Order: sequence, then C-alpha cells, then structure tokens
Amino acid sequence: MTVNLEQPATYDVVGNNIQLGGVAGGAFEAGFSYRIHEGHDEVTGSFLAGDGSGGHNQFQLVVDVSRAAFKLDRLFVEVFHVSPKDGAELEKAVVPVVFGPKIVPGYRNYLEHVVAQGETLWSIAKKYYGSGNLYYRLAAANPGTITNPNVVHPGQVVRVPQGD
Repeated sequence: MTVNLEQPATYDVVGNNIQLGGVAGGAFEAGFSYRIHEGHDEVTGSFLAGDGSGGHNQFQLVVDVSRAAFKLDRLFVEVFHVSPKDGAELEKAVVPVVFGPKIVPGYRNYLEHVVAQGETLWSIAKKYYGSGNLYYRLAAANPGTITNPNVVHPGQVVRVPQGD
C-alpha cells in the first residue's frame, strides 16, 4: 500500500472545506483513512482507493471541517492505510497547512501580493486590512516564505488572506 498526497501542498492556506487529492493503492481495493488535526480537535474519515487489479488510483475528496473546534492556525492533514493485523497506521503522508479561518474571520480565499521596494508587512497589512497592527495575519499565512516578520524582500510573493 502506498499513499501520495498531492493536495493540499505544504503550507497551503485552506478553509472549512479542505480538498484532499493524490494517488493511493497497491491492493485490489484498499481502505484509507484521513485525519485533520491540530492537537486539540480532529476530523477523521475514510475512503477506498485502488484500481481493482492491485494497482494505484487517484483519489479526490472534500472534507468539511467547519464543525471542528480548532484552536490553532496550523493543521496537519494525514492520509494513511490502517493495518488489518494490528491497527497500525501505515504509509502515512503528513502535510502541514495553514487554517485561514483562524487568521481572518470569515476566510474565503487569499490574494497574492508581490512585495515592492520599501514595503513592510506593516504597510501591506495597512493596505489590505486598514491597520498595520494586523501584520501578524500575513506572517501566519506565509510560514514557508516569511521566517522573520521584520524582513520581506522586493519580489517576494506574500499571500494575503481575505475574509467577509
């Protein structure tokens, strides 16, 4: 059994409906499980994958996490095969993602902003949110890009979460 989780990608910003996609299989048809969690709450489920002859097949599903009581803006998406022998989680694929609704109330999507000469996260937050004090939203939404919220570089692409 193998699992290749292709969506979401590492540090994607996700909303209340998280799309899972990839390739899994290696048996006639196998059951796979998923878990989306952040250490306080989790959403779990399962699906079938395989091509009916021992090969692999693509999978795609949407997981509604709107009822979860997530407290953090970082989630982990896990997809794995459960061993029928002992219940062990095998071939687990784990992807960290950013949970947009914890960053911006009413999160619906994000814009991409290309940093211009002289801009800071403060000035970008002021442009999009009306207050530079909300710069932390930009830092939280870009963990793979922004390692120090005091330093951004011209040409850098910053995701700007949008809400209602």
